[in-house]
This record gives sequence, structure tokens and C-alpha cells, in this order.
Amino acid sequence: MVHAPERPVPGAPPVRINLYSDTQTRPTPAMKAAMMEAEVGDEQHGDDPTVHALCDRMARLLGKEAAMFLPSGTMCNVVALNTHCRNGDEVVAHESAHILSSEGGSHAAIAGVQINPLRGPRGMFDADALRGAIRARSRYAPPQTLLEIEQTANTGGGAVWPVEVLNELTGIAHHQGWATHMDGARLMNACVAAGVPADAMCAGFDTAWLDFTKGLGAPLGAVLVGSEDFIGRAWRWKQRLGGSMRQAGICAAACLYALDHNIGRLAEDHANARAFAAGLRQIEGMAVEEPDTNLVYFDPTGAGMVPAALQSALLAEGISVSALGGRLRACTHLDVQAPMIGEALEAIRRIIRH
Repeated sequence: MVHAPERPVPGAPPVRINLYSDTQTRPTPAMKAAMMEAEVGDEQHGDDPTVHALCDRMARLLGKEAAMFLPSGTMCNVVALNTHCRNGDEVVAHESAHILSSEGGSHAAIAGVQINPLRGPRGMFDADALRGAIRARSRYAPPQTLLEIEQTANTGGGAVWPVEVLNELTGIAHHQGWATHMDGARLMNACVAAGVPADAMCAGFDTAWLDFTKGLGAPLGAVLVGSEDFIGRAWRWKQRLGGSMRQAGICAAACLYALDHNIGRLAEDHANARAFAAGLRQIEGMAVEEPDTNLVYFDPTGAGMVPAALQSALLAEGISVSALGGRLRACTHLDVQAPMIGEALEAIRRIIRH
């Protein structure tokens, strides 16, 4: 089986409205200028001042002692799980968690851990579900060492875990002696939507990370935070996985620019997502999930069209959406302006009518 991504079909129209994912964002001219002006050094050698500035700022923002710059959010998860766990340990997470569905089985292939998948609506579970997953300690059962939460819950529709629920869950986990880890791929979307500061959202977690390549618009980078001891130990896994970089300040500068300019505007993406969902609901038979943040899941089957057919027809018009779990997903971000929402809705109405 070939696992390389497919290239665009020759002759296909260019994508002009990209609702496929917030990973499709492009750095703005101002962000590129910040990258070109960055002071750099050898990140692996410990002398890149821009990387240090980013890590120090992220540790303060998320309320932890130390931070580490990594190329991707997936690598943050892989580094964190390998640092928290030993071979044979068990991680408790939602059944739709990114670590279970979208990281190539790295938890098994690299960390040698198993994941106990919990069920719950919208990508979230409650305290009763977590208590029900606790195993009696014995030589027959795997040691349970880590609770993992994904904020926001992607396949749950970009749902925001309430901070009160997070604190209850992490309290249960810590009482059991487990560590706690937040996959913060869209953490700032959650903070903006809930009106909760990032350090408060992460207060119950021993480790967390923020991805800069989604709604924050940077071309590369994520930052993992935790205690000084944890980050010190995690550097071995950063090295093992090839995550140690050279003049990484060029990319860290984009992340610093994003912190300064692209967090507050996430509310615009959320408003555009709500407008898109409202427009979809006006189409008879369309099933639409109300978005908490910037992800809109919808199913056109009841409107007389299978999801794959609508996705293909939209792409032929230069409009890209993704397909996940038998549904279509539209993701708003800084490269999607409000007029594009109306244009995409009109295209969907026209395609379904014909």
C-alpha cells in the first residue's frame, strides 16, 4: 500500500475556498517578514534566542515551568506519551482521540502502550465513565498511568470540554496516581470560545501543548509544556524522534507572531462557522451539528446526496471540504472570509438542487 499523499489531479481547478482544514492556512506577509527578521541559533545546541523566547512565553501562557519547541502536534503527543509511560502501560482517552485514530499507531509502535477508549457524546466523556475505567491494581492488569484529553474534540465537532469537567477528571486521575496530558491542537479556539484563560484551562494537566499550524496560521511548530523535570526528560525523546532542529528561530518567530496577532481573531472563525451551519440548516434534509468553535460537521444524505458526491462536486468548483466518519467537515480559519461562507453555501444549494 502506498501511503504518500495524492497530488492534485492535473487540470483540476485551484482551490479558492479552502474549508478542508485549518491546517491549510498560509502565513501572511507580515508573518513571513517576522520569520525573515528572526534572530536564530542552533536550537539543538541550546542557543537559538527566538526559540527560547517562544518557549518561555508558552510556559507562562499555559501556567507551567518549562516548554519545548517541536515540529508538529503529533510529535508533541508522541514525546509526551513516551516520557509519561513505560512499555505495557495503559492510557485512558476518548475512543475518537487523535492519539488513537490519527497518529499511525505510534502509541503501540513506539511507546508500547495500550489505550483504553472511553465513550461519550461529542468526543467527550464524564466522571462516571472515567471512574468506570479504573482497574483494580494487580499483576493481571496493565498499569494505568495517564489520562489524555483532546481540546477541542475534533470528531466531536470541535466541542469544547468545560473547564469544570476537566478539573473534575484530572482530580480523579491524580487521586489514582496517574499523570494527565492535554492534546491542545485547538486549545486557543477552546479558550476563546469559553472565555477561559489558557493557564486555567490547563491547570489540572501535568503536560499540554499548543499547535500553531491550525487556526493560528504558522507554517510549522507546536510547543509542549510541563514541569522542568518533565521537559528535561522529554528532550531524550525529542532527540530520538529527530525533533531537534537547527536555526528553528525562523519558525519560532512565526509562532510568536501568531500569539501576538492571531488569537483574538479566532472569534471571527467561530462566527463564520456558526453562519455556515445556519445556512446549511436552511437546506431541507441537511443534518448539521451546531459548532462550538470552527468545525462544522454536516451530512447531506437526507437532502438527497451522499457525502462523497457533494465533496467531489464542490471540489470541481474550487471549494474543498473534508470527509470524516461518514460526514463532511467544513473548517473555518484565517484564510476564509465571511463572503466565502455565502459563496460556499450557494454552491451547495445549487449542487443539491441539480
